[in-house]
Amino acid sequence: MAIIIHAQPDSRSVDMAVNRSYVYLISAIAALGGVLFGFDLVIISGTVPFFTEHFLLNEFQVGWAVGCINLGAAIGAMIGGKLSDSLGRKKLLMACAVLFALTGAGTGWAGSFPLFVTFRMLSGVAVGAAALVCPMYVAEISPAPMRGRMVSFYQLSIVIGILLAYLSNYLLLNTGVNNWRWMFSSQSAPALLFFFGLFFVAESPRWLIRKQRNDEAKAILNRIGGRDYADAEASQIKDSSSQQTGLPAAREIVSDLFRKDLWPIVFIGIVVAVFSQAVGQNSLFSYAPELFRQAGMAQNSAFLQSIIIGVINFIFTFIAIGTIDQVGRKKLFQYGSALLCLDALALSGSFYWQLPSAWVLVFVLAFIAIYSATLGPVTWVALSEIFPNRIRGNAMALATLALWITNFFTTASFPVMKQHWGLPLTFGFHAILCFVYFLFVRLRLPETKGKSLEEIEKELTHP
Repeated sequence: MAIIIHAQPDSRSVDMAVNRSYVYLISAIAALGGVLFGFDLVIISGTVPFFTEHFLLNEFQVGWAVGCINLGAAIGAMIGGKLSDSLGRKKLLMACAVLFALTGAGTGWAGSFPLFVTFRMLSGVAVGAAALVCPMYVAEISPAPMRGRMVSFYQLSIVIGILLAYLSNYLLLNTGVNNWRWMFSSQSAPALLFFFGLFFVAESPRWLIRKQRNDEAKAILNRIGGRDYADAEASQIKDSSSQQTGLPAAREIVSDLFRKDLWPIVFIGIVVAVFSQAVGQNSLFSYAPELFRQAGMAQNSAFLQSIIIGVINFIFTFIAIGTIDQVGRKKLFQYGSALLCLDALALSGSFYWQLPSAWVLVFVLAFIAIYSATLGPVTWVALSEIFPNRIRGNAMALATLALWITNFFTTASFPVMKQHWGLPLTFGFHAILCFVYFLFVRLRLPETKGKSLEEIEKELTHP
């Protein structure tokens, strides 16, 4: 199955028949890292009351238990940029898959709270590195007209992971006193599937060209789109690297992130990463059963509603996949941040006036639907394509480091904010953050749809 696309490298037109089936296959396998990302982050939502009772934790320790994975993810993001540059995208993802498998079982069967936290943080290292490399890899291997949709599939895989985690929690709820241990251990199954699937994917051709492995890169590009496509892409990638340094770029230098011509782009990426986690969805994903119980639902019902969250998340992600390459990144960011602001205000009001639990469920599901159709998928697309080739690994590392630190503070602080501020003020605060993000997107974020990575780089570095 092939699709005809049109490219204009060096002002020359080239018709290319892209092997769409092959692009789908390698993108789908790489996106399994997103399944583990979503699964690992959310699986804890169903275990909170059980390990809290087992380890006799207070609210600060509960926040630490839930949020510590994000500190591990921050570490994964910091080392992921360098490792993806030295080892390559594929080998790093294989290492992440092994770590996912080991830490799932380790967290589940930890004999003490410190050991539980240690395995949870190590699992976060895998999450952070995979979250950096997976969308970057998919963006680097996908032709420009397909890139937005392909990277959006990564967000879909995160959503699938979240849904599987909620379903796993529900199915394992009544397995006895060790139910929470089995919930965590269930992570090892998709991790092993991811590991073996990676044997069937190719290395990033952009990484190969930067390492002077041009023949390997052209062979992969040829399989994606044929000889003309391979020649055009390889030429454009080489030109992009040499224009920035005067020489082909074999490795990334961290100090380049702070160059006068590059820092504004890096800053935009950091802000996008931070607000993608600060708007409030983590509070809903990580503490959904607790929120529903506080709204008056029974435990079994609260777990079932969490599955509904996963289903809504899954369904509405397809809106972004279907529209991102037509509507554009910037408009989806604007629509999403504005609507999330209104929904957060509605949640704040529903808890303030103690509306029936059905209203809480409606507003929670609406929040997840909006996020899934806009900010969730578009964030990873924007981060994967906004940075120049020369600094993409380190820039993604810095942006995702900011993402995970933000994620840590939002998840770890939620039980404390809930207790000391109350839910009305907590969601009111998230509404303010959504409004600030809307203004930033409107004023600073460029549109990147339909452009090759090299065209985006040229436009942003030479305005």
